Amino acid sequence: MPPDRGLFLETTWRLHPELCRFTSETFYDDRLYPEPRLAGQELRSAFALRSTGPRLIEIAHVGNDSESIEEAQRIAQLAQALVEAGATWIDQDGRERPLTWNELLIVAPYNAQVGAIRRLLPQARVGTVDKFQGQEAPISLYSMATSSPEDAPRGMDFLYSRNRLNVATSRARCVAVVVASPELLRVRARTPKQMRLANALCRFVELAGRVSS
Repeated sequence: MPPDRGLFLETTWRLHPELCRFTSETFYDDRLYPEPRLAGQELRSAFALRSTGPRLIEIAHVGNDSESIEEAQRIAQLAQALVEAGATWIDQDGRERPLTWNELLIVAPYNAQVGAIRRLLPQARVGTVDKFQGQEAPISLYSMATSSPEDAPRGMDFLYSRNRLNVATSRARCVAVVVASPELLRVRARTPKQMRLANALCRFVELAGRVSS
């Protein structure tokens, strides 16, 4: 943050340290630090999605531009399993809380994908990145929807937007999940700007634990 553009707040009161590592390194030049109590936050469940930190779910699909029913179905399956099986989360004060629909935040870059997920999960908090700016939840799930960089209807600048990735993943307190086609990780960047866009997603993938699809 340039001094003449405003004041940078260097402490996050939301992100677990494992999530803060990605956000701070990728978007804030390693200047963002978590409040110490946040290290106690944790997702507890009987599924592969548990504990803390960034997570990746790779789902292969072909020819999807702004809507992926494959990703929508996987997210619906995962969300229902967590809520209905009694998963819990530990807050920053050490209290164990039930994981309800309000504790899940599901984000997508396109309105078409938001609609596909809402049809399967009408009870869930689902919206575009712009809608959830400033909101939070123990778990965020970001569905990228597009099958490949070439399928992106608004190009790389929109789909790989650093701001959208930052907002979508930094809404979470415990676990941030990116659901994406593996082809999005094989992007052929043709300009320095495209390389910078792709690098943010690639760094998330490097830090993320895989969740089987």
